[in-house]
Amino acid sequence: MASGTEGARSGLNSVTRGTFIMLLGTLGFVAEGFLSRVLLARTLTTHEVGVFTFALGLAAVLTAFGALGLPSAVGRNLPYSNTDDDRRAIVRTALMTTGFSALAITVGLLGAGALLAGPLDYPLIGMTLEFFAVAVGLSIFAGTLASVFQGYEDVRPNAIFIQVLNPALFIVFYLAALVTGPSTLHFLGALVGYAAAAVVTIVCLLLYTRRRLPRLLPAGPRAKGVARRLLLFAAPLLVVGTLSSLAGNGDTIILGIFRGGSIAAYTVELPLARLLQVGVGSLGYIFLPVTARFVRDDNDEAVRITYATATKWVAVTSLPLFLVLFFLPSRSLGFVYGSLYTSASLPLQILVAGAFLSTLVGPATATQVSYGQTRLLLYNTVASAGADVGLSFVLIPVWGLTGAAVAWAVAAALQPILSMTELALLRRVHPFRRHYLVPLAVTGIPLGILFATVLVAPPLWSLPLLAFGIVGLFVLVVLLSGSLDDGDRLLLEALEGLLGRRLYLVRRVGAWCLRHQLGARRVR
Repeated sequence: MASGTEGARSGLNSVTRGTFIMLLGTLGFVAEGFLSRVLLARTLTTHEVGVFTFALGLAAVLTAFGALGLPSAVGRNLPYSNTDDDRRAIVRTALMTTGFSALAITVGLLGAGALLAGPLDYPLIGMTLEFFAVAVGLSIFAGTLASVFQGYEDVRPNAIFIQVLNPALFIVFYLAALVTGPSTLHFLGALVGYAAAAVVTIVCLLLYTRRRLPRLLPAGPRAKGVARRLLLFAAPLLVVGTLSSLAGNGDTIILGIFRGGSIAAYTVELPLARLLQVGVGSLGYIFLPVTARFVRDDNDEAVRITYATATKWVAVTSLPLFLVLFFLPSRSLGFVYGSLYTSASLPLQILVAGAFLSTLVGPATATQVSYGQTRLLLYNTVASAGADVGLSFVLIPVWGLTGAAVAWAVAAALQPILSMTELALLRRVHPFRRHYLVPLAVTGIPLGILFATVLVAPPLWSLPLLAFGIVGLFVLVVLLSGSLDDGDRLLLEALEGLLGRRLYLVRRVGAWCLRHQLGARRVR
């Protein structure tokens, strides 16, 4: 069995490379999603945008349900298994099961679309569901294919094909429809583009699988009894995935029911808050298989080192956004969307606070899956979804947009905090060590006080520079406060491996800081 340090070195190599790739993919996904929303809003009628947005929300829930919890189960059980016979059985079971599930949901949506477009006389919704039926089914299968490579610590299929290629193809196909077709067919062009993007994406992913998978998992016999164990492991993850999707959209749906006029402002603020979760989400995707490998080898110390170090540096992606969006909400909304949405500052602050809390605890839910704590994760998800829906029904009729923000913020923070608490109690896995808390507090608290007390609003063009300045300050505080440990040294080695060169200046600065820290301890 590998030691904690050796295991952490291996894990941080995978985590660094995987998080970097996933972070780039997620940023591409966010940018492309924003561009597609702008295109739809400027070229379709309000009713058409509403129908398309409703279909997107429904597609997210159905995709999570149709996946049957198998992507996370595969991402955990492939590295956890010891033999290729077991792994072949896992891959075959997952692909066949989600293949049948995707087909069933596609047929069901096609039938629902035909029903709504016919006797019930809802032609627009009916036509939309028919096109989305193809996209949802293919998305379910694509997610399972990507999870197979996730189990081998290869995040490229998810980052390249699902997060970057798919939304990029939609934009390209829709722009082609806008250029070549009359305005009366723009909505149809959006539906065709959405379905066509899903088709091209799955074809590219299948070609990648055919080329790459035999190198990772050669043909051979399959172990018996694995299918049943995999499906039993995935069962609670099915509920977790579905409830998580519902929790992320429940407040929006209920806001639309009680305060439909506030939907526009809310749907532009929520994506800004979710930007804070991009880093920890990217980390969690690769952290799942890496930690599962440690758990298989009973190497809890490697999990602790990797978890604490990775969480500290992922905080760099959320702290600057939190400070800028929370203390300068109107300026931030004006920078992104223009002056039309600058009035709704308090809801954005609430959303950002909830998102920031969810990132401070690290990739807790992914780590729970790695440890097989699926029942606890299920309970946490039920609590989160219940908080979102319950608070929405209570607060939105009274507070409207602010009530929806409170419901989402509580739900977003509750699940990862519960998961991290359980990990700390059961496995002593948590990020709250000195080398994480000191730079977070020394950077965040003074800057928060400064932003809160200085009344001069910075110009809009300076906001990105301000965020990068906070990143630099965080790194400087880490160095000057001696907030370094073995995990940081291993992370530097992993970063050098990613870049293909040694970072001599960083090594010299780090060595000076460690000597200074050691000398201060001897004086005391």
